[in-house]
Formats: sequence, structure tokens, C-alpha cells
Amino acid sequence: MDLPLTLLDLAGAIALLLWGVRMVQTGIQRAFGGQLKIWLARALGSRLRALLAGVGVTAILQSSTATGLMVTGFAARGLVGLIPALAVMLGANIGTTLIVQVLSFDVVRVAPVLILIGFLMFQRASAGRRDFGRVFIGLGLMLMSLHQLVSLMQPYENAASVRGFLDAVATQPVLYVVLGAVLAWAVHSSVAIVLLAMSFASHGAIPLDTALAFVLGANLGTAINPVLEGVGGRNPAAWRVPIGNLLNRLAGVAVALLVLPWTVALLTWLEPGPARAVADYHTAFNLVLALVFLPALGPYAALLRRWLPAREDPNDARTPRYLDPAARETPTVALDNAARETVRMAQTLSRMLQGFCTALLHPSRHQISLIRQADDTIDSLNAAIKSYVVSLDADALGETEREQAGRILAFATNVEQAADIVDRNLLGMSAKMLKRGISFSPEGRAELLGLTERLLTNVELAIEVFGQPEMVHARRLAQEKQVFRARERRATAAHFARLRRGVVQSAETSAIHLDVLRDLKQVNAHLVAGAAYPVLEAHRALLPHRVEEGGDEL
Repeated sequence: MDLPLTLLDLAGAIALLLWGVRMVQTGIQRAFGGQLKIWLARALGSRLRALLAGVGVTAILQSSTATGLMVTGFAARGLVGLIPALAVMLGANIGTTLIVQVLSFDVVRVAPVLILIGFLMFQRASAGRRDFGRVFIGLGLMLMSLHQLVSLMQPYENAASVRGFLDAVATQPVLYVVLGAVLAWAVHSSVAIVLLAMSFASHGAIPLDTALAFVLGANLGTAINPVLEGVGGRNPAAWRVPIGNLLNRLAGVAVALLVLPWTVALLTWLEPGPARAVADYHTAFNLVLALVFLPALGPYAALLRRWLPAREDPNDARTPRYLDPAARETPTVALDNAARETVRMAQTLSRMLQGFCTALLHPSRHQISLIRQADDTIDSLNAAIKSYVVSLDADALGETEREQAGRILAFATNVEQAADIVDRNLLGMSAKMLKRGISFSPEGRAELLGLTERLLTNVELAIEVFGQPEMVHARRLAQEKQVFRARERRATAAHFARLRRGVVQSAETSAIHLDVLRDLKQVNAHLVAGAAYPVLEAHRALLPHRVEEGGDEL
């Protein structure tokens, strides 16, 4: 037996298993990812529905980590209550066991057939068929890798050194729990780690109690990922769902370790086959955990709220004020709430532009920092509004509600993009000028202030058009695009005239001046596109292009 080559083969088989799991997950996510997220958001009305939703979504995605990250994001933005969110996590833990149940049977003979079907589907032009083809190929690779693992372990079944090492480690099942947790955390998949333990146990490479400890570690490891990746921000309330899931896993693992000897005896009597015993234990552990914690989610959630109290600043503009989760049952009310939150975004953009005016007159690092905090607010509100709107039941929306939802998403997106221009471009140039101690000429500064004030007026007009989508206001705002372009051209010509007279401070300020003019025009264009164009398009008053075939501007 050539140990180095065998270890290399073993590593390759494990890598093939992980790659197969990844192909299944990415194929499903590409085919159904957006729909699954919307369906999950709709199913969070009660703890039982949330539990079943967690089972279903995770059974399809084959990743409790992915489900955990989605529901943690919902909870962090206040779109779902704590109790349904915790119920989803209990269901997700069950859903991830289903594929293990299927693969615990001797189905390796179908692996080539699955790969062939997947290959043929992948060759088709349809993107959906290609994604399903990826799933079939991934399942086939998983089966082939499991068969390869069993074959590689056969020569070492009775090796004295290997047996002695395994016997020594087997006396400390906690070590296998830690190892399983680390591996599951590293590969973001409890499925792959449980299948690995199942393969080792089926060939006698590790005893059943060690394999079960390995399974406990895999279940624990996947609860770590949402804690590390699914939360952020300063509010401890955002940590409740992932930490709550991790704590109930820890409690379950601790109790399971205490009763492990009796569990092994029971499984040996009920299921002589080690592979089936490992798969059944994986499922039973998560079922028992759900049965124990689901009725107790009320007091458990209250305990989490006490441990992790909300520390929201009532003046924190980043927190949505109007996105009431309960209103989603009534789409008309929910869309009105989303529209009010979107107006807050536009008002924040107005404050950013006002701050930019102040920075032009009295540049300071503090002022620039305040404006950038406002951009963070807009980014946060934009994400919350989009998640809120897309979570509404599309079948319950009439034609009017669909148009309103489209206008909300369009306006929110364009306001966010306009804010990015202010943050990344305008403030970047202000910071550069402050750092280098340069400034605009008085005429140039007055010119930029005039355009910015015109832009502030257009922000107010855009808010009016968004709130009252009437044609007269939409046309007026759309005309502002041509007006603003003409003013930008005149300002550019005046700047070059000053440059010829030598009035401009320096070549560097000249370049910055022209860049600011361009960026202010782009901000104005986003306001028109976000507020006026959807109204004009709904009334079929928006031309498909601005240039005729002869080249004359419409």
C-alpha cells in the first residue's frame, strides 16, 4: 500500500464530493434562487408555516447556510418576526438531511446515468435546462465520489497503525465533534461532511459512535456560518436569529453527546447498516431538536430579546420607519408604506446635495464625513425597500399596484445611483481639493452653487412627481433634463472663457470643475429617469429614442 498516493486519491475523492455538492447548490440557486427567496418571505406568517418553508427551501437548495443567510437578512431588516425566523432555521436543519437519506441507499449504479442526463441537458441552449443539468451532474459526481471513498478505504480497514489511531481518537468523541464542526464551517456544507462520515462508517474505517459524533459536529458547523456572515451593523437585535440557532444546536449537541452510548445501542438494534444508521441519526437529531424547540420558541425568543436588546437610535435614518411587515398582507397599504420610505431616500439625497453646497463654500472633513453617512443611509433604505416590495404576493397585485411597485423600484434605484455619484465623485473631488489646499475661483464656485441649487429644486419636483404621478408634472421634470443640459453647456463655455483669460486657479481645479459639471448633470438625469420616465412610459408619451434617423434631436 502506497500511503502518499492513497492519501492523494482520498483528497481527490473528497474534493469531488464537495464539488458535486456545490454543483447541486449552484444549479438550484441559479434556477430558483430569486423565487425561493420570495416564497420564503411569503411563508413567514406563523411558526409552523415557517418551519415547513425552511424544510422546503433547504431541501431544494441543499444548503441550510443559504437559507440561514436569507432569513437572517429578513430579520435584520425587520421584515420578519423573531419567532418565525427561528422556526425557519429549525426547518432548514431538517431540510438539509433529506438528500443524505436518499444517498444513504445503494444508488451508485445510477451515477453514470445522472451524469449523462445532466450533460445532455447542459448542452441545450435554454438557461433553465443548463441549470438542471448542473444539478444532475452534481448528484452523479457525489455518488461516484462516495463509491471511490469506500474503495480507497478497503486496503486500510485492518491496518494496525490506522486502527490504533482511530481507537485512540474514538475515546474522545468531542474531538470528532470539533473536527466535524470545523470542516462543515470551512466547506459551508453539512451534507458533504455527513456523507463523508457515512462512507467511513459503512466501511468500518470509524466506529459508529465516532461517526455519530462527526455528524453532530457537522450540524454545529453549519450554524456558525450565518453568525459570521449573515449579520452586521451595530444593533445587537440583528444577531438574534443566527445566535439563537447556534445556541439551540449547542444545547442539542451537548445532550446528544451525553446519551451517545445509548443512542449507538439503539441504532445498532434498529438499523444494522452503518450508512443508514448515520443518515437516520442525522435526520432524527434535527427532528427532535425541532420538536423540542418549536413549542418553546415564544419564551426562547423573549430570552434572546433580553440577552440581545435592540439599541436603535430613534434618530438613526438608516432604520426603515414605514416598512411594516404586517402590512404585506394588504399590498395596497404595503406599497404606500414603501413609497413613503422611498420619499425618505430622496429627502436624504437632498440633504447630501445641501451638504455638498456647504462643502463648496466651507470645505471640511467633518462635512464630507456627514454626507458619506447619508449615502450609507440611502444604501440601507434602498435594500430594505427592494426586499419589502419583492416580498409582496404578485398574484394579489392588480395592474395599478404593479405599476406602483415598478415606479417605487425605479425611483429607489435611481436615487441610490444618484447618491453614489455624489458620494464617490463629488465628495471625492471635494476631499482631493481639501487635501491639496486648492479651491475654485469665485466665479466658478458661484456657477457650481447655482447648478446645485437648481438640482435641489429638481429633487423636490421629482418627489412631487413620484407622489402624484400626473402627466403635467412628469413632463415638466422631463423638460428639466434639457434645461439642465443647456445650463451645463453654458457653464462649460463660461469656464473655458475664464480659462483663456487666466482667471481659473489652476489646471487641476479646471479639470475638477468640468468633472463636477458632468456629475451634477448625471445626478439630474437619474432624477428624471426615476420619477418622470415611468409616468411618461405608462401614458405612452416616452419616445424609444431621442435621435431621429436623420440625426435631429427630438
